[in-house]
Amino acid sequence: MTHWNDADLAEAGAAEELDLESERADGTLRAPVTMWVVRSGGHLYVRSVKGTAGPWYRGVRSRHQGRVTAGGVRRDVTFRPADPGEYPAVDAAYREKYGRYTAVVEHVLTDTARASTLRLDPR
Repeated sequence: MTHWNDADLAEAGAAEELDLESERADGTLRAPVTMWVVRSGGHLYVRSVKGTAGPWYRGVRSRHQGRVTAGGVRRDVTFRPADPGEYPAVDAAYREKYGRYTAVVEHVLTDTARASTLRLDPR
């Protein structure tokens, strides 16, 4: 498994939003979807507000690969389902980073959203 270098992890993790392009079965990239991104430890994470039924999340499941762009960092990644043991730290990262959006942040803290937590591992 490849790890984020410190500069890319810091820059992408600090970005307000991330653009995610998932790979289709034929290897082409889907149109980018803009979403929140958080850093917890040495990893970056995203979640679908609509959980595993979200359209972009369903697209990720076809190949578990794609590209992300955030804060000037552009990387090909593997999308890995987070272990439920990672959810509390990811929840805390969302609260810390996006807590000023009180009416919105709660939507990424539901059980439905937690079930879609993906770790972004660089390739």
